[in-house]
Amino acid sequence: MITLHINGQTHELDVDPNTPLLWVIREQAGLTGTKFGCGIAQCGACTVHLNGQPVRSCVTPVQAAANQQITTIEGIGRGETGLHPVQQAWIDEQVPQCGYCQSGQIMAAVALLEDNPAPGDDDIDAAMSGNICRCGTYSRIRRGIKRAAKTLASTSGTEGSHNG
Repeated sequence: MITLHINGQTHELDVDPNTPLLWVIREQAGLTGTKFGCGIAQCGACTVHLNGQPVRSCVTPVQAAANQQITTIEGIGRGETGLHPVQQAWIDEQVPQCGYCQSGQIMAAVALLEDNPAPGDDDIDAAMSGNICRCGTYSRIRRGIKRAAKTLASTSGTEGSHNG
C-alpha cells in the first residue's frame, strides 16, 4: 500500500511502486485533469506539484510521491469562483486553443507565480520553456501569467516586475 496526499485528501492505494504517478492520479484517484502527452517528461502536459514544486508525473514513480503533498489542476481552485487567478486569467485572455496542454501550462504558471510574484518576460519564458503548446499560444500564455500576477498582487499587496 502506498499513501498519497492528493489535493488535501489521503488515498491508500495498492499499486506497483514504480507505476508513474500520472497513471495513479488518473486511474486510481480518478483525477483526469492531468494529461498524458509524451511519456518522457518533454512536453509538460502531465505537470503536477509535489510539495509545491512542478514535476512531470509521467516519469515520477508513485513511490517518490508517497506521503508527499501532491496538487493537481483540480486542487488549485479557490475563492468565490473556485478558480485560481491563473485559471481566471486563462479564460479572460482566451489562452487555450485546443486546450490539451493547458492543465500542465497552468500548473507551471502557478508554480512560477508562487516563486516569483512579478515575473517579466524572461522569467516567464524560462519557467514555461518546458511546456509545449502545439497550437502556439505562447503570447496568450504570457499575457495570462501577467494578468494573474496583477490579480494576485492586488489581493496581496505585491507589486512590480523584474524585466517585463
